[in-house]
Amino acid sequence: MTRVSKRAKWLERAKALPDSPGVYLMKDDRGAVVYVGKAKNLKARVSSYFQEGTSDYRAFIGLLSALLADIETVVTRTEKEALILEREMIRRHEPRFNIIWRDDKQFLCLRVDPNHEYPWVQVVRNMGTDGARYFGPFHSASAARQTLRVVNRHFQLRTCRDSVLYKRKRPCLEHQIGRCPAPCVYEINRERYKENVDDVLMFLEGKGAELADRLRDRMLAAAGREEFEVAAHYRDQLRAVQRTIEKQQVALTKLVDQDAFGLYREGEQVCVAIVEVRNGRAENISARLFSRVAEDDAAVISSILMQRYALIEDGGEPTGLQPPKEILVPVELESDSELEELLSARRGAKVRLVSPQRGDKAAILSLAQNNAEHGFHEQRKKTGALDEVLDNLRRKLRLRNLPQTIECFDISNLGDQRIVGSKVLFERGTPAKKGYRRYQIRSTPGQDDFASMYEVLSRRFRRGLVENDLPDLVIIDGGKGQLGVAKAVFKDLGVERVDLISLAKSRVQGTDADDAPVRSNERVFKPDLRDPIVLSQSSGELLLLARIRDEAHRFAITFQRELRRKDRLRSPLDEIPGVGPTRKKALLKHLGSLKRVRAATVAELAAVPGIGKKAAEAIYRALHPASVHELVDSIDGRA
Repeated sequence: MTRVSKRAKWLERAKALPDSPGVYLMKDDRGAVVYVGKAKNLKARVSSYFQEGTSDYRAFIGLLSALLADIETVVTRTEKEALILEREMIRRHEPRFNIIWRDDKQFLCLRVDPNHEYPWVQVVRNMGTDGARYFGPFHSASAARQTLRVVNRHFQLRTCRDSVLYKRKRPCLEHQIGRCPAPCVYEINRERYKENVDDVLMFLEGKGAELADRLRDRMLAAAGREEFEVAAHYRDQLRAVQRTIEKQQVALTKLVDQDAFGLYREGEQVCVAIVEVRNGRAENISARLFSRVAEDDAAVISSILMQRYALIEDGGEPTGLQPPKEILVPVELESDSELEELLSARRGAKVRLVSPQRGDKAAILSLAQNNAEHGFHEQRKKTGALDEVLDNLRRKLRLRNLPQTIECFDISNLGDQRIVGSKVLFERGTPAKKGYRRYQIRSTPGQDDFASMYEVLSRRFRRGLVENDLPDLVIIDGGKGQLGVAKAVFKDLGVERVDLISLAKSRVQGTDADDAPVRSNERVFKPDLRDPIVLSQSSGELLLLARIRDEAHRFAITFQRELRRKDRLRSPLDEIPGVGPTRKKALLKHLGSLKRVRAATVAELAAVPGIGKKAAEAIYRALHPASVHELVDSIDGRA
């Protein structure tokens, strides 16, 4: 597929995205997130990356069409929520095309400690469990500081820190302009100060209507007493509250860990989304599509709760995640009290199941519901497209089975050193890591790819026949020769009902008029056909086969590199029978280095704690295989 056609494919995919705000995650063919971005309009933003003549000149933009394997999107209610979620996704995935600011800061919060002698409102970046009241985190620093300015201007609480409060000798400017009663210097009316603190807490809690009523009553009462200056003060407070009567938009208002479950259904297909809120932040949002679901919505949610938090124990020990303090669900559950009891036992503390109808919790649940619907349509499009590719693959290659489970095998070697094999498993066109396997070649001496492939396939399918675990399709990396080996294994073991093909890479056939290399097509070989099948080089069928083949190759190469790295780190002492980690450590600690171990006599080796004369002779013989006479001399004491 050319770069232009790839760009067109991704542009078509982007145009199907919603017009909602949200976050998009761009992934490569290994599933790694390479870029995370936010958008006010997902369709418009993602489409802009693949438009002809884009004005975005960042270096990685030109690589995207060829690099990308998938784009995942998460919808949010507002652009500010998308900003917060983008920050969390970048922190979580550390994409290589994002700038990563490595710090531990949180979004701003406001803190009030009602138990203090003179409470005040301070800006903090971390919520605590110290008995103080926390409000936030705020979407932006400006929103938090604007709220603080309103409080400081109209509610007359101190603004100085404790270190200043108890050491100041005379009032500051805040007192002189009428914004602070100066408890640092003067005796003040503590009841009046407590009243101001209560007003501030109501203001920060979003109880603006109730606070406005209280302030209006005080204003009228002061005017009735002809205390017009006091009435004017209450009037100013009332106006400030009325201007900010719409609650500041914050991510959360309490420091409560929550999981919110959203559910969207069409017939027997159900998508469940989970929003994980930790320490006041939505740290992760995920969605999963389920097919052929017969249970009602309440039963679906109950079943997922049981599985996610491992309330059904395996061998007596819970194996899943620990539940948070609150779990928000979209429907009332029939056995919610029993579930709460099980969840609480799993957590070791009280866990609440809540189905909120209004307020902040309902807003979080709404976010989960929106992502369940969005994930449903996104994943169904993906699975539908893959199902079409698999059906086309069966038809074009004339396979007996619809290839829903595909295994691919590859051999990797570096000369005669560390010959290894790999198997990868794809289910419905996507990698299933649980089925990946690595093989060290045991019975094949030297470099013989055919014999190595025979060994790997024999080990895999001998066990598969016993366990009745066979795939629909097997892909061999290579041409006719490798396919012949696989055909021989199937015949020798009696493997039937499994389709078999090999995929031969394209090769350079020459050059064109501009001296650019001309490559042949990738070819598919089948045991029952003499000539290869050539699929369209830009078809989804060939792209899927090539992706599976490349994944098997990557997996084998990675394993071989790990083994070679271990070989480089091995010491000659590791090869000596009778010398384990304890004796190796004792030798190096006592003599200082491997060089000094080599230079030591048998007597010096035997003097090392835990070695002894017999082991010393074995070590000396292994390190000096040609020095038999020297060994005899050292034993006789003449060395």
